[in-house]
Amino acid sequence: MPATPRAATVRRRMRSLGGKLVRRLGMLPGGMPDGLGEDEALLGTSWPYEVLVYFADTPDALYQIEQWYDTFRALHAEHPVVIVTQDSRTARAIRRDSGLDVRTVAHYTTLDDVLARSPTKLALYVNHNPQNFTCLRFGQLVHASLMHGDSDKLVTVSNQTKAYDFSFVAGQAAVERMARFSTLYDARARCVPVGRPQLDGQMRLRALAPRGPLPTVLYAPTWEGGQPSAEYGTVATHGLAIVRGLVESGRYRVLYRPHPLTGVRVAAYGEADKVIREYLAAAPAPDEGLAHATDTHGDVAPAFAAADLLICDVSGVAMDWLATGEPIVVTRPVGDVIIASSPLLELAPALPVAALGDLPGTVDSELTHDSTRDQRLALREHYLGDTAPGASTQRFVAACERLMEIRDREVARVEASSVPSAAPTGIERGTQ
Repeated sequence: MPATPRAATVRRRMRSLGGKLVRRLGMLPGGMPDGLGEDEALLGTSWPYEVLVYFADTPDALYQIEQWYDTFRALHAEHPVVIVTQDSRTARAIRRDSGLDVRTVAHYTTLDDVLARSPTKLALYVNHNPQNFTCLRFGQLVHASLMHGDSDKLVTVSNQTKAYDFSFVAGQAAVERMARFSTLYDARARCVPVGRPQLDGQMRLRALAPRGPLPTVLYAPTWEGGQPSAEYGTVATHGLAIVRGLVESGRYRVLYRPHPLTGVRVAAYGEADKVIREYLAAAPAPDEGLAHATDTHGDVAPAFAAADLLICDVSGVAMDWLATGEPIVVTRPVGDVIIASSPLLELAPALPVAALGDLPGTVDSELTHDSTRDQRLALREHYLGDTAPGASTQRFVAACERLMEIRDREVARVEASSVPSAAPTGIERGTQ
């Protein structure tokens, strides 16, 4: 059948216009970037940024990058940073809240065109979105995974980590975890311990926060995970029993901080979250101090600052809490998930469903005696490195600079290898 270029062109234009209309009306399926980029304005231009943060997600995942804003601003003071998105709604939110430069790029060819003219050397990623491969294709950049937390979940030892040149991790514990549980991966060569820069601001805020007349217990569970094998969350199985037992004891103020994605995959988690919020809102305030509350602040720092003990799931919250030096109780999920053996999980009191009735006694014992404090403080350096205010941010910036130096050296090596060593002979030219 003969080709019909004109008809095909018309159909393509109609599909393109229809797609743009759907995107502008916000009618895309959940989780799909709107693709409303600045491509036309960017083509043929350059930018001054040395560091590119690639974030292809929709606004639902903003919590993953929000925790890095302070750190990116510190890096930007030394080396210009741009955040690249595929979603105009995400870009607006990041631009508003971070104060950093943001560009929305819908097409790979646009990014290819701009980077060819620009001094960009380093690409950073805060998650494993499959769309990251749009940027990972560029060999003239060094690519480093940051992620959005460190934990003893086995899902943190993802095979996806191999896609990046380097992986920034919190401490030696993460390097050992990757070396132990990953295959065909040289963790000691490719993992870069930088601590948790987010803790710099959290610890400053905690130092200034007044302590209440009653101890505050923070319950900060994780979500249900992207698949059943990663279902470390306990909102649906432990949540109401935890907050009710603590409130009814009358000995504590309870602060509940649900994960932003709670209920996204499993409706029961969202329903349980709603019940807990309603219970705390209706619960009588303690005789002294502040009322019980649900914390949905974008930054965990205020909740950490207010709390005297943390109850959490196997998650990154446990790692960050180590910086405070205060007691921690870690739940055990009901589902068939794998919990890696780790120093923290072996040390912290465990909270399975069967032990919920004894929870107030466990909390009392931890707050009063805290028999594992010295061991926990020793683990703090193992998991997080130097937690002195500002130390981790300095390590992060220095690590980025080292990676940019590596990039310059590698690009120079490749360019030198591409230069012909001598003019070809006539036979080699095919001109016998």
